[in-house]
Amino acid sequence: MSELITAELVDLDLSAATKDAAARSLAERMVAAHRVTDLDGFLADVAAREAQMPTGLDGGIGIPHCRSEHVSAPTLAFGRSARGIDFGAADGPADLIFLIAAPAGADDDHLTILSGLARRLMEPEFTAALRAGDDPGAVAALIRGEEPVPETGAAPEAAGAPEDEAAGAGARDRAVSPDDGAPFRIVAVTSCPTGIAHTYMAAESLTAAGRAAGVEVTVETQGSAGFSKLDPAVIAAADAVVWAHDVEVREKARFRGKPLVDVGVKAGINRPAELIAEARRKAERGEIPAVPEGGDGPEAGDGGGSGADRAHFGVRLRTYLMSGVSYMVPFVAAGGLLIALSFAIGGYEIVDAKSVADHFVWGQADSWAALLNQIGSAAFAFLVPVLAGYIAYGMADRPALVPGFVGGAIALTVEAGFLGGLVAGLLAGAVVMAIQRVPVHPTLRGIMPVLVIPLIASAVVGFLMFIVVGKPIAALQGALTDWLNGLSGSNAVILGVVLGLMMCFDMGGPLNKVAYAFAVGGLADPTDGSLKVMAAVMAAGMVPPLALALATTVRKKLFTKTERENGRAAWVLGASFITEGAIPFAAADPLRVIPSVMAGGAATGALSMAFGCTLRAPHGGIFVVPLIGEPFLYLLAIAAGTLVATALVVLLKGARRTTEVPAGDAAATAPEERVGAAA
Repeated sequence: MSELITAELVDLDLSAATKDAAARSLAERMVAAHRVTDLDGFLADVAAREAQMPTGLDGGIGIPHCRSEHVSAPTLAFGRSARGIDFGAADGPADLIFLIAAPAGADDDHLTILSGLARRLMEPEFTAALRAGDDPGAVAALIRGEEPVPETGAAPEAAGAPEDEAAGAGARDRAVSPDDGAPFRIVAVTSCPTGIAHTYMAAESLTAAGRAAGVEVTVETQGSAGFSKLDPAVIAAADAVVWAHDVEVREKARFRGKPLVDVGVKAGINRPAELIAEARRKAERGEIPAVPEGGDGPEAGDGGGSGADRAHFGVRLRTYLMSGVSYMVPFVAAGGLLIALSFAIGGYEIVDAKSVADHFVWGQADSWAALLNQIGSAAFAFLVPVLAGYIAYGMADRPALVPGFVGGAIALTVEAGFLGGLVAGLLAGAVVMAIQRVPVHPTLRGIMPVLVIPLIASAVVGFLMFIVVGKPIAALQGALTDWLNGLSGSNAVILGVVLGLMMCFDMGGPLNKVAYAFAVGGLADPTDGSLKVMAAVMAAGMVPPLALALATTVRKKLFTKTERENGRAAWVLGASFITEGAIPFAAADPLRVIPSVMAGGAATGALSMAFGCTLRAPHGGIFVVPLIGEPFLYLLAIAAGTLVATALVVLLKGARRTTEVPAGDAAATAPEERVGAAA
């Protein structure tokens, strides 16, 4: 256990200027200590974790960390920077940097030690001693807990909060439960994607803030070191609940009927006193949100929890929209492919066939084609209601489903289409959130989420969609359809460029999904313009994984062993229109990979529109080429974009290697040579 960090893993004069350079410098020490087997592979895992959420904490601390198959033993490296390094913390650069490396199958004992370090980082005396230390061996011993923390004489304060804020919170919150005179009680859950550091730091921060405020705080850490459930009696006795999480809370139903503060894990670290005060206010107002029966809460498109309190409006709006799109996609895939298959069997005129409920001949191919088409069309009819319903669900949970679905159905009735569904979902979520803020008598709380809220919200949303906003949105939808139908020449090419850039910027993220949803929305009532849009979107979305697969084939030495293995899988993913196949490459080297694939996607989108290619299937990649208008030109557009992206990736990565070689940096050698030399 004492080998978690040694003097060789401590750098008290870290000269790196960026977080990537800092991670590389500390990781090289891990390689030299035989703790990391593949430097670039490990750094790619660190970068992927960093892409989920910045790892900077208030107080000048950066804790890049990950679980990786390239780590042979749980390891901690520490660096101290004189000028500070930006790790994304709100209060500025970090001067204390901890690189935490855990094996993919790390044992609980080592993870417990790492969680203990995370808790100690909330102690001002500990961080002050780290800043004052001048001997790497002594600093390593201090981090291992083998040396006592020097007394600084500083007054204790709530972790993550200024002293005056903690004192103010204590004055406000040193209250008791009105029923039995006991202290106010809070149960909390903390979690982060890796479950190594933020999980335990948030727990310690909330606990310390609770002590300062005279509030009993009991925390359940859902981290890698284990998941020990809170005692049901403790939950039952609690006056409020705080979730500080960036992954889905497990077994949410345990907390039903309690006032809830739902935020990201960093809020639990940086402003615990504020969260405790908010929990008190919600308890006093009797705000009881609906908690799902299981763990399948609203989607967290940004990698965080579902709480509306933890991000600014733009991020929350993106999360709400992604929730709707993610639930809509299975309907798109199933319904669209059934319709495409019906066209392959019976031709496009099959849409005019009689209902198979009245006329079906077992031995006729046209009857089977009509059956597939009508099943697919039935699935497609749910697109707008599902989109609206789950946008509302992402905003206000299960009570918002009914008004969301109702609003989406009305959007179809008034011919407001895809745009109407977006607006209906947002309206439904907003109305439900407003109703939930109204204080109610405790006797009514049980029927609010299942009767009162759906009833009132459905009536309000229905009124707004039928009488107020439905017709204007329908007019806008019609104008958009006419514009798409009239696209030709340079206008069509420009749209293809824009759609290609959106599909390749975040490779399965929000912009990608917006472009895809825009294209799929046009298939509900297909026109020549909307079919061209669908073709351009799918073609551009195939480019990133295909380009990286080709790049790893033609210039193997530019990529790590792990990336080359991912490249082989990317051939299949790209051919199947799964853009996410390029994400591992983008996470490891975003500044070179993302611009390259965006250029390739833009070229493909522009060529597809210029060639007049059309597509009636919303998915399928090369497997639906027979259903594509101008199929050979379509494949040519994909090939051209793939070559453009591949050439740029190879050029940019090759230029980096060229600039690194004169400096004698070991990073300029092949990945296997770097690891071998370091070992």
